[in-house]
Amino acid sequence: MLTLAGCALTEKQVRASVYDFGPGALVAAPEPAAAPALPPLALGDVQTSQALDSLAVLYRLDYADAQQLRPYAHARWSAPPAQLVRQRLSEVLSRDRAVVNASESTVPLVLRVELEEFSQRFTSPAQSSGVIRLRVTLTRILPAGERPVAQRSVVVQRPAPSLDAPGGVQALAAATDAAAQEIAQWLAPLR
Repeated sequence: MLTLAGCALTEKQVRASVYDFGPGALVAAPEPAAAPALPPLALGDVQTSQALDSLAVLYRLDYADAQQLRPYAHARWSAPPAQLVRQRLSEVLSRDRAVVNASESTVPLVLRVELEEFSQRFTSPAQSSGVIRLRVTLTRILPAGERPVAQRSVVVQRPAPSLDAPGGVQALAAATDAAAQEIAQWLAPLR
């Protein structure tokens, strides 16, 4: 029994680091003086593939095998990436308009989002970036059903400050912020 206890004490338990996108904006952005109010928007759950529906922080080695997603052994997201992306997108969009949950709303404009890529991509052993790829669809709810208004793909990459999971997380957070800003700008003239 002492031998087993000794083995347990000598094995180093490595805990996974848990990441999110950080606190977001710590102060509210100043409101423009005469900006017209944008109509409210219903935001659906972000849809994703099974490969991206986990807590693993993922990376790709584009220079060796770009088709294989690999998880960092000791790095995890605090929530599935689709939830983190939805939270940040809701935060950014709500700066200009009311944003409500699509499942609980009768708001006629609905934004549907599909998360297609969310990984740290290594173009070489010495260079990587965080890449997010989204397909966003704006629909209008009519008595006859849902009608597409507009659709587009959004692809953003940001350089990673380091070649490890923390660097990938920082790059993915920055890429997500930029993608959310791009979507907000795209939606502004659509009513």
